[in-house]
Amino acid sequence: MSKNILMVVTNHTELTEGKTTGIWLSEFAEAYLEFKKRGYSVTVASPLGGKSTPDPGSIDQNTSQEILDTEKYLHDTVKLNDISSDPFDAIFLPGGHGAMFDLPESKKLQELLRDFYEGDKIVAAVCHGPAGLVGATLSNGQPLVAGKRVNAFTDREEAETGLKPVLPFLLESKIRELGAIYVAAPNWTSHVEADGNLITGQNPQSTLAVAQAVIEKLG
Repeated sequence: MSKNILMVVTNHTELTEGKTTGIWLSEFAEAYLEFKKRGYSVTVASPLGGKSTPDPGSIDQNTSQEILDTEKYLHDTVKLNDISSDPFDAIFLPGGHGAMFDLPESKKLQELLRDFYEGDKIVAAVCHGPAGLVGATLSNGQPLVAGKRVNAFTDREEAETGLKPVLPFLLESKIRELGAIYVAAPNWTSHVEADGNLITGQNPQSTLAVAQAVIEKLG
Protein backbone atom coordinates (compact mmCIF):
# COMPACT_ATOMS: atom_id res chain seq x y z
CA MET A 1 0.00 0.00 0.00
CA SER A 2 1.32 3.44 -0.88
CA LYS A 3 2.45 5.59 2.02
CA ASN A 4 1.60 9.27 2.41
CA ILE A 5 4.29 11.74 3.47
CA LEU A 6 3.73 15.31 4.62
CA MET A 7 6.74 17.54 3.96
CA VAL A 8 6.62 20.88 5.78
CA VAL A 9 8.79 23.67 4.37
CA THR A 10 9.55 27.25 5.37
CA ASN A 11 8.09 30.42 3.84
CA HIS A 12 10.64 32.70 5.50
CA THR A 13 13.06 34.49 3.17
CA GLU A 14 14.74 37.37 5.03
CA LEU A 15 17.84 36.68 7.10
CA THR A 16 19.17 40.19 7.55
CA GLU A 17 19.19 43.34 5.47
CA GLY A 18 20.28 42.48 1.96
CA LYS A 19 20.67 38.77 2.74
CA THR A 20 17.97 36.28 1.88
CA THR A 21 17.41 32.74 3.07
CA GLY A 22 14.77 30.04 2.61
CA ILE A 23 14.74 26.28 2.31
CA TRP A 24 17.97 24.36 1.62
CA LEU A 25 17.02 22.90 -1.75
CA SER A 26 18.92 19.61 -1.53
CA GLU A 27 17.34 18.80 1.85
CA PHE A 28 13.91 19.05 0.28
CA ALA A 29 14.84 17.51 -3.06
CA GLU A 30 16.83 14.49 -1.91
CA ALA A 31 14.09 13.41 0.50
CA TYR A 32 11.28 14.19 -1.95
CA LEU A 33 12.92 12.18 -4.74
CA GLU A 34 13.68 9.27 -2.42
CA PHE A 35 10.04 9.09 -1.29
CA LYS A 36 8.73 9.32 -4.86
CA LYS A 37 11.10 6.54 -5.99
CA ARG A 38 9.37 4.30 -3.45
CA GLY A 39 5.99 5.20 -4.91
CA TYR A 40 4.99 7.26 -1.88
CA SER A 41 2.52 10.11 -2.20
CA VAL A 42 4.06 13.41 -1.03
CA THR A 43 2.17 16.55 0.03
CA VAL A 44 4.23 19.73 0.43
CA ALA A 45 2.88 22.25 2.95
CA SER A 46 4.10 25.42 4.67
CA PRO A 47 2.86 27.73 7.44
CA LEU A 48 1.45 30.29 4.99
CA GLY A 49 0.91 28.11 1.95
CA GLY A 50 2.03 29.26 -1.49
CA LYS A 51 5.70 29.68 -2.36
CA SER A 52 8.68 28.29 -0.47
CA THR A 53 11.88 29.90 -1.73
CA PRO A 54 15.22 28.08 -1.92
CA ASP A 55 18.13 29.68 -0.10
CA PRO A 56 20.38 31.12 -2.84
CA GLY A 57 23.34 29.49 -1.11
CA SER A 58 21.84 26.05 -1.71
CA ILE A 59 22.15 26.32 -5.49
CA ASP A 60 25.43 26.48 -7.40
CA GLN A 61 27.01 25.15 -10.59
CA ASN A 62 27.33 21.70 -9.01
CA THR A 63 23.59 21.38 -8.27
CA SER A 64 22.22 18.58 -10.43
CA GLN A 65 19.34 19.12 -12.84
CA GLU A 66 17.33 16.51 -10.93
CA ILE A 67 17.63 18.60 -7.75
CA LEU A 68 16.87 21.85 -9.59
CA ASP A 69 13.76 20.31 -11.16
CA THR A 70 12.17 19.72 -7.74
CA GLU A 71 11.90 23.48 -7.16
CA LYS A 72 8.59 23.42 -9.02
CA TYR A 73 7.04 21.48 -6.12
CA LEU A 74 7.77 24.48 -3.87
CA HIS A 75 5.84 27.02 -5.97
CA ASP A 76 2.38 26.35 -4.56
CA THR A 77 2.49 24.60 -1.20
CA VAL A 78 -0.61 23.74 0.83
CA LYS A 79 -1.34 25.95 3.85
CA LEU A 80 -0.70 24.07 7.10
CA ASN A 81 -4.06 25.15 8.54
CA ASP A 82 -5.74 23.09 5.80
CA ILE A 83 -3.91 19.91 6.82
CA SER A 84 -4.87 17.10 9.18
CA SER A 85 -2.51 14.34 10.28
CA ASP A 86 -5.12 11.66 9.48
CA PRO A 87 -4.17 10.73 5.88
CA PHE A 88 -0.41 10.72 6.51
CA ASP A 89 2.07 8.10 7.72
CA ALA A 90 5.01 10.46 8.36
CA ILE A 91 5.90 14.13 8.61
CA PHE A 92 9.29 15.34 7.34
CA LEU A 93 10.82 18.77 8.03
CA PRO A 94 13.71 19.79 5.75
CA GLY A 95 15.84 22.72 6.83
CA GLY A 96 17.48 25.85 5.55
CA HIS A 97 17.89 28.87 7.83
CA GLY A 98 14.36 30.02 6.98
CA ALA A 99 13.06 27.14 9.11
CA MET A 100 14.58 28.78 12.19
CA PHE A 101 12.14 31.67 11.95
CA ASP A 102 8.66 30.46 11.02
CA LEU A 103 8.53 26.75 11.89
CA PRO A 104 9.06 27.21 15.67
CA GLU A 105 6.29 29.84 15.73
CA SER A 106 3.65 27.79 13.91
CA LYS A 107 0.93 26.67 16.35
CA LYS A 108 -0.57 24.47 13.64
CA LEU A 109 2.76 22.71 13.09
CA GLN A 110 3.08 22.12 16.84
CA GLU A 111 -0.40 20.58 16.86
CA LEU A 112 0.39 18.37 13.85
CA LEU A 113 3.68 17.19 15.37
CA ARG A 114 1.88 16.18 18.56
CA ASP A 115 -0.82 14.37 16.56
CA PHE A 116 1.73 12.50 14.46
CA TYR A 117 3.87 11.52 17.42
CA GLU A 118 1.02 10.50 19.72
CA GLY A 119 -0.66 8.73 16.80
CA ASP A 120 2.41 6.46 16.55
CA LYS A 121 3.41 8.00 13.23
CA ILE A 122 6.89 9.03 12.13
CA VAL A 123 8.25 12.50 12.89
CA ALA A 124 11.44 13.25 10.93
CA ALA A 125 13.56 16.36 10.44
CA VAL A 126 16.99 17.26 9.11
CA CYS A 127 19.55 20.05 9.64
CA HIS A 128 17.56 23.19 10.64
CA GLY A 129 14.27 21.33 10.18
CA PRO A 130 14.33 20.25 13.86
CA ALA A 131 13.72 23.94 14.66
CA GLY A 132 10.10 22.98 13.99
CA LEU A 133 10.28 20.56 16.92
CA VAL A 134 11.33 23.13 19.53
CA GLY A 135 7.83 24.48 20.13
CA ALA A 136 6.14 21.07 20.04
CA THR A 137 4.79 19.62 23.29
CA LEU A 138 2.96 16.39 24.00
CA SER A 139 -0.47 16.20 25.65
CA ASN A 140 1.23 15.90 29.05
CA GLY A 141 2.91 19.29 28.50
CA GLN A 142 6.40 17.85 28.06
CA PRO A 143 8.52 19.00 25.10
CA LEU A 144 8.28 16.41 22.31
CA VAL A 145 12.09 16.08 22.25
CA ALA A 146 12.58 15.74 26.04
CA GLY A 147 14.48 12.62 27.00
CA LYS A 148 14.91 11.52 23.39
CA ARG A 149 18.06 11.13 21.31
CA VAL A 150 17.98 14.02 18.87
CA ASN A 151 20.31 15.36 16.23
CA ALA A 152 20.25 18.68 14.31
CA PHE A 153 22.59 21.34 12.92
CA THR A 154 25.28 21.77 15.57
CA ASP A 155 26.41 24.97 17.25
CA ARG A 156 29.90 24.27 15.85
CA GLU A 157 28.54 24.04 12.31
CA GLU A 158 26.55 27.23 12.87
CA ALA A 159 29.74 28.99 14.00
CA GLU A 160 31.22 28.14 10.60
CA THR A 161 28.27 29.73 8.76
CA GLY A 162 28.90 33.05 10.54
CA LEU A 163 25.14 33.57 10.84
CA LYS A 164 24.76 33.15 14.61
CA PRO A 165 24.24 36.92 15.24
CA VAL A 166 21.16 37.06 12.98
CA LEU A 167 19.44 33.86 14.15
CA PRO A 168 16.68 33.81 16.77
CA PHE A 169 18.49 31.04 18.68
CA LEU A 170 21.11 28.30 18.30
CA LEU A 171 19.39 25.02 17.44
CA GLU A 172 21.64 22.59 19.32
CA SER A 173 21.58 24.76 22.45
CA LYS A 174 17.79 25.11 22.31
CA ILE A 175 17.25 21.36 21.87
CA ARG A 176 19.53 20.65 24.83
CA GLU A 177 17.60 23.19 26.95
CA LEU A 178 14.40 21.27 26.20
CA GLY A 179 15.87 18.16 27.82
CA ALA A 180 16.78 16.18 24.72
CA ILE A 181 19.76 13.84 24.62
CA TYR A 182 21.59 15.70 21.87
CA VAL A 183 24.01 13.51 19.91
CA ALA A 184 26.52 15.31 17.66
CA ALA A 185 28.89 13.97 15.02
CA PRO A 186 31.88 15.80 13.47
CA ASN A 187 30.96 18.85 11.37
CA TRP A 188 29.46 18.18 7.94
CA THR A 189 29.36 14.41 8.29
CA SER A 190 26.20 12.39 7.68
CA HIS A 191 24.60 11.48 10.99
CA VAL A 192 21.13 10.24 11.92
CA GLU A 193 19.52 9.55 15.27
CA ALA A 194 16.41 7.36 15.45
CA ASP A 195 14.65 7.21 18.82
CA GLY A 196 11.47 5.24 18.25
CA ASN A 197 9.41 7.16 15.70
CA LEU A 198 11.51 10.33 16.03
CA ILE A 199 14.18 10.46 13.30
CA THR A 200 16.56 13.42 13.04
CA GLY A 201 19.64 14.26 10.98
CA GLN A 202 22.45 16.74 11.51
CA ASN A 203 23.09 18.64 8.28
CA PRO A 204 22.51 18.66 4.50
CA GLN A 205 24.84 15.66 4.21
CA SER A 206 22.40 13.65 6.35
CA THR A 207 19.26 14.14 4.24
CA LEU A 208 19.40 10.93 2.26
CA ALA A 209 20.14 8.88 5.37
CA VAL A 210 17.16 10.41 7.20
CA ALA A 211 14.84 9.75 4.24
CA GLN A 212 16.08 6.17 4.05
CA ALA A 213 15.55 5.70 7.80
CA VAL A 214 11.95 6.90 7.34
CA ILE A 215 11.44 4.46 4.46
CA GLU A 216 12.92 1.58 6.49
CA LYS A 217 10.61 2.39 9.40
CA LEU A 218 7.55 2.56 7.15
CA GLY A 219 8.45 -0.85 5.71
